[in-house]
Amino acid sequence: MASLTNLTRTYENTCPAPSDAGTLRIRGAAAEVQEGSLIIKPVLVSENSQFGAEVHGVDWSRAISAHVVKQLVELQDKYAVLIFRKTGLDNARHIAFAQQLGKELEVNPFFYGKQNDRVGEPSLWDVGNINLDGSLVQPDQRRWQHSLGNALWHTDSSYHQQRSKYSLLLSHGNPVKGGSWTHFADTRRAYADLPQAKMEELEDLVIEHDLWHSRKLASPETYSNPLPHELALKPPAYHRLVQTAPDGRKTLYLAAHAKLVLGRSLEESQRLIWELIEHCTQPKYVFSMEWLDAGDMVWWDNRQSMHRANPYTTSMTARDVRRATVIDDGPLAYGVIEQERNAAI
Repeated sequence: MASLTNLTRTYENTCPAPSDAGTLRIRGAAAEVQEGSLIIKPVLVSENSQFGAEVHGVDWSRAISAHVVKQLVELQDKYAVLIFRKTGLDNARHIAFAQQLGKELEVNPFFYGKQNDRVGEPSLWDVGNINLDGSLVQPDQRRWQHSLGNALWHTDSSYHQQRSKYSLLLSHGNPVKGGSWTHFADTRRAYADLPQAKMEELEDLVIEHDLWHSRKLASPETYSNPLPHELALKPPAYHRLVQTAPDGRKTLYLAAHAKLVLGRSLEESQRLIWELIEHCTQPKYVFSMEWLDAGDMVWWDNRQSMHRANPYTTSMTARDVRRATVIDDGPLAYGVIEQERNAAI
């Protein structure tokens, strides 16, 4: 079995050059496209993929009409990551919009107790760096160590047997100083660029996803032995590695949570998983988004992208971001059942 030391992964607090501040890394994309009242600014455009778009023209001051929701979902299926600026949304309207995108939202497990959660809203995850008393999270806190896993390339909630479909992350408060960027990778285009022999090798593989595996990778001392209530709240889940994206293209369903390839050792599994994560996160598949203002929101599809946050630093100012997560209800939502798992071993 591979040692945890050999498996540990870390990423620095990476930001584009100062001259790029406030802009997306736009490569190969048209300046903008207009569809009805919406103005779309694509981010990455290549011969076989369009990934990421900044969208303007949504009136966030009122409930979003079914027609506009349909337009936005079509854009989401195409671009996988949609960015909106200065929406003015509060918690209630953030949740209401997320509920227009799926039947059910994930419920926050409140690992540190609901009474200790600053937001206290079951449909929102507080992924900022602010304690209940308003002070900033520090390196000696378990919450800081837990957050290090968010800086690894991952897919939200792949460790649930019924996985998530969309994540909607909304910024509150003042702009952050000290590294407020989120990075996104196109797993559809990355899959399409694999050699045919590699595609055939991956086609039928089933992956065990475990939240505590990714936490061990990022913070091995704190999470070498997760607490009993943590293990009970989040047991492993099982999903196929090669999936079909909403637009019909094949994609890789990957995450730092990915622990084992069923039928292979931990060492063999991690070698393949990180080979694929590193393939998918080459610069040609990745763009970085800077959080500029309160009300900025990014909505991504976990079924066809990976992402990572910049890790906390002690010099970072208050970062108040909250996530609503839409549970998947599609044909692949429930992953691989036990009978299928046994057949894969």
